[in-house]
Amino acid sequence: MINYQTMLNNGETLPIIGMGTYSGENDRETTETAIRTAIKMGYRHFDTAKIYGSEVAVGNALRREIHDGLVEREDIHVTSKLWSSDHHDPVSALQQTLRRLGMEYIDMYLVHWPVALKPWVDYPIPAEEDFEELDMENTWSGMERCLEMDLCRSIGVSNFSSTKIQHLLDFACVTPAVNQVEMHPMWRQRKLRSICREYGIHVSAYSPLGGPGNAWGTTTVVDHPIIQSIAHKHNATPAQVALRWGLCQGSSVIVKSFNMRRMKENMEALHLKLDEWDLVDINKMEERKIMRGEWLSNHTTSPYRTIQELWDDEI
Repeated sequence: MINYQTMLNNGETLPIIGMGTYSGENDRETTETAIRTAIKMGYRHFDTAKIYGSEVAVGNALRREIHDGLVEREDIHVTSKLWSSDHHDPVSALQQTLRRLGMEYIDMYLVHWPVALKPWVDYPIPAEEDFEELDMENTWSGMERCLEMDLCRSIGVSNFSSTKIQHLLDFACVTPAVNQVEMHPMWRQRKLRSICREYGIHVSAYSPLGGPGNAWGTTTVVDHPIIQSIAHKHNATPAQVALRWGLCQGSSVIVKSFNMRRMKENMEALHLKLDEWDLVDINKMEERKIMRGEWLSNHTTSPYRTIQELWDDEI
């Protein structure tokens, strides 16, 4: 029997395949249609964020499917994220997220990035003068208040390196349930997974295919000869092999496609079985950081060199 969920360190469960809702076009109708289709396909985990601009569409689609009786709220897992300009007041930020979603609570609230921006910065690529000093202890205290107020069921982080995780644990009363980071067969996050495993923090992988379709992503992962060969061996697709690899590491994966065929293909990765030799071959692949911070450091001036430094301490 296929296990579609994993248990978190606080006793809550997390569906191991989630649907990402970031879209460059950010068309509300397209997003709502894709989410409703995804529910019919069996998706139960939906990942959004304030900066994605998709919270309203996510809430509209989920509420409609719940109202129509196609799914129960208890069976749906909604993740959203604290944007970097809201570190001063996570409670108010989450209350605004809940209003946009039209929900009483979300299942997971993540600190989106371990950097702080000035309160008016509501765009994804900030300027150098938009950054300010981060007081992570104060931020995490606010995240814990969100939990105490039942605004969310779990709290966690995103884009936190091993060093950032260990620093957070020096003062946290509640251990993060999740660290959502970029992870795929060409960036395997071995050190980070080891640290998170030590503290019972679940690693959730975004861009598990290497991020094709994103400005910072390429098709290097799914085009790799090893991935292609394994896919041919199992009569599967390269995307399914990459996703199954992530699941084999004990991680959940956040996939992002509004294309019906690819959405179905991604879900079918649950049925693929990789053998020991497949995993050995994947571990032979050269690691390459195909990720947002790298792209931004090459395409903007100094601000996102700050982001790049977050990854250079061996995330």
